[in-house]
Amino acid sequence: MSTLQTIHDVPVLMCEPDGDPIAAEADALDLIGNASYQGAQWVVIPAARFDDSFFQLSTRVAGDIVQKFVNYRVGLIVMGDISAHAEASSALRDFIRECNRGRQTWFVATTEELSERLKR
Repeated sequence: MSTLQTIHDVPVLMCEPDGDPIAAEADALDLIGNASYQGAQWVVIPAARFDDSFFQLSTRVAGDIVQKFVNYRVGLIVMGDISAHAEASSALRDFIRECNRGRQTWFVATTEELSERLKR
């Protein structure tokens, strides 16, 4: 389940935390299709919805999912506490840092941080 919200004039598809797990490109495509249909520029997915393989960069799951969002020109926001995953992997910390510098994929902890990012 997801709802379309407008935050600082930006249409955002907010995914519910209790939805199906996101573990593959096909799961991302479903969300991208829904976002496009509703006119959303960004999709916010709670971090808890991602399969653990997303946070293990060697599996390539994160790269494949992020690439789908890039290809369809829909922004991806992973929201929630991922500190345990980041602490366990310097490669993941670097990936998060690089994503947060860009304009396509962000990792944020709270809705307040999301609002600040979209305000800019």
